[in-house]
Amino acid sequence: MLKSHSCGELRKEHTGQVVTLAGWVHRRRDHGGLIFIDLRDREGIVQVVFNPEVSKTAHELANDLRNEYVIKATGEVAQRPPGTENRKLPSGEIEVIASDLEILNTSKTPPFYINEDVEVDENLCLKYRYLHLRRPRMKDNILLRHRVEKFMRDFLDAKGFVEIETPILFKSTPEGARDYLVPSRIHPGKFYALPQSPQQLKQLLMVAGFEKYYQIARCFRDEDSRADRQPEFTQLDLEMSFVDEEDILKLLEELFTSLVETVKPEMRLVKPFPRFSYAESMERYGTDKPDIRFGLEIRDLSAIVASSEFAVFRAAIQGSGKVKGICLPGCAGYSHKQLEELTELARANGAKGLITLALPLGGYTSLEQLTLDKVKSVAAKYLTIEQVKEMVRKFEAKPGDLMLIVAGEPKMVDKVLDELRREMGRRLNLIDLNLLAFVFVVGYPLLEWNDEAGLWEPMHHPFTSPCEEDIPLLDTDPSKVRARHYDIVCNGYELSSGSIRIHTRQLQEKIFHLLGYSSEEIEERFGHLLEALDFGAPPHGGIAPGIDRVVMLLAGGENIREVIAFPKNQGAIDVMSGAPSSVSEAQLDELHLKLKDEGIIQT
Repeated sequence: MLKSHSCGELRKEHTGQVVTLAGWVHRRRDHGGLIFIDLRDREGIVQVVFNPEVSKTAHELANDLRNEYVIKATGEVAQRPPGTENRKLPSGEIEVIASDLEILNTSKTPPFYINEDVEVDENLCLKYRYLHLRRPRMKDNILLRHRVEKFMRDFLDAKGFVEIETPILFKSTPEGARDYLVPSRIHPGKFYALPQSPQQLKQLLMVAGFEKYYQIARCFRDEDSRADRQPEFTQLDLEMSFVDEEDILKLLEELFTSLVETVKPEMRLVKPFPRFSYAESMERYGTDKPDIRFGLEIRDLSAIVASSEFAVFRAAIQGSGKVKGICLPGCAGYSHKQLEELTELARANGAKGLITLALPLGGYTSLEQLTLDKVKSVAAKYLTIEQVKEMVRKFEAKPGDLMLIVAGEPKMVDKVLDELRREMGRRLNLIDLNLLAFVFVVGYPLLEWNDEAGLWEPMHHPFTSPCEEDIPLLDTDPSKVRARHYDIVCNGYELSSGSIRIHTRQLQEKIFHLLGYSSEEIEERFGHLLEALDFGAPPHGGIAPGIDRVVMLLAGGENIREVIAFPKNQGAIDVMSGAPSSVSEAQLDELHLKLKDEGIIQT
């Protein structure tokens, strides 16, 4: 090794030792006779002092140093003079008095500051990702990810799980998103698909008798990027035989509780993890990804206003819609501009408008004293005072509060109020940023109807088992069939969906037919799986939490690109390398492909 110690490990107990360090110049300060260098490596930063009275040669060479030069320095560890300690650094009580210096490499001026955590255009960061990763925050994120993955491996190994790799080149099968396709040179006109998940493969491993499998799995989905989604991502894929839902949820709760307490002990947890039914989550939060760190829960006002004279409410209810709302504490004094901002947010998510109802601060001391003339709302003159009082009771609203109400088609109403709730949770500083609130959501429907396609679609995937007592409903009323499906959510992010799987051929074929697949399509796409189920497939189930999202939450970030070493940008482009890129005619010829104006055709 070129160095005897890392920069980050030196402490007061090393005083008097001669050490050799190597790393990058983080910051340089020239104080006349002395030159101070903050030297950085992966483990941290330490101050190196170049004093001409100790080594004139090293001091002269230190004059040439600039930020991000790579150097090796030898010197004696000394305690800093009283009053000059740096309490922000773990090594801040000591410094290294250099007796020798070697410049291992120079550096051009970086396109952005590495030693300052100032905001930089994301595409510039991605273009020079190797420089961006030198920043302490980014380095810490990647090291945190390493600790998370190591913990998961150690935890599951202790539980008797076996790590098994599955193929990256596989068959195109429906998983809910578009596949990335890879043309075969050896088999012209044929394509591999990159796996959206190892779903069928891990089920086959259960048929193979491994009973407890896991993998830190790379997955690929050709879908639009967003803050918590990338074209390629990583998940903790696991599957277990001879289990029911409770076994898997218990394992997950122990895994995540132990993980947080080990790698992020400063963060707090809600324990035990709450469990909501899908219906309850939608009713209270408007989403199956609830953030329960704050209140502002949704309330259904439909029954209260069903007989009101307000046309907006009446039309919604008569059209099988809903009238729902949230209550914002202390916001009755919002200005017209502030209310218009909230209305625009509602419209951006599909609402025609937003009804607000403000309760005056100091206008009444008890609910009995509340009168319509004291309520500020365009809807007030169309409501009775009893209807308003019932709404106040429903929300447990107080003087000075503001109600936000949305009317219309139920899915739209839930979506709008979910967005408003999250936005106001942030604006009102109601969110505890040091809290991780994991939630299990259970009791999903097995299927949902697609009006456009005119067929049933799985809420999760086609391999999810229905509840045994609901299987007869597959022939009579599929909408009422419940799935053995469960999600784990944290702070409003879905970390994973999982389920108990179908393990008999008869039931799996029945589900495929219900989803609209012909017998020929079933055999072509799933024949290998169905054949495996004929050979003594055990009852089994699993789940696959997204590691990128888990690390993002532990790091306190809001974008998974912050915890991935080399991510794509929002346009699914690798800005650093230029991928996706053109390929040569010779490569296309080998694959029996050629380009035309609108894309690729097979030759």
